[in-house]
Amino acid sequence: MTELIACLSTGKGTWGHVSRLIQDQDWEKIFLITNDFGKENFSPTKPSEFMVVDSRKPMIELRDEIKERLKDKIKCTDVALNMASGTGKEHMAILSALLQLGVGIRIVALTKEGIQEL
Repeated sequence: MTELIACLSTGKGTWGHVSRLIQDQDWEKIFLITNDFGKENFSPTKPSEFMVVDSRKPMIELRDEIKERLKDKIKCTDVALNMASGTGKEHMAILSALLQLGVGIRIVALTKEGIQEL
């Protein structure tokens, strides 16, 4: 099984996308990178770990915070990553953090055919 890391932030309809990703696949662990609003208002259907970050921080600080929060939690050599929700700044910080941690990344998305790797 694979661990899922998903950005859970802004974007119309993107929370539904993340919700279906969680619901429709068996994941070893689920990490949701979000803000306070996301943690308080998103209700995942499976056990998930919220990683609340302040996306207003400069990009390098945001990357370092995400990296620090994930470094002892990721146990797989590769992770499934979904960035349907969020901003480019958040996406860049997450990608950079994961690359610096040395894990492989598989981009996954919910499509008409189900969850697919892009």
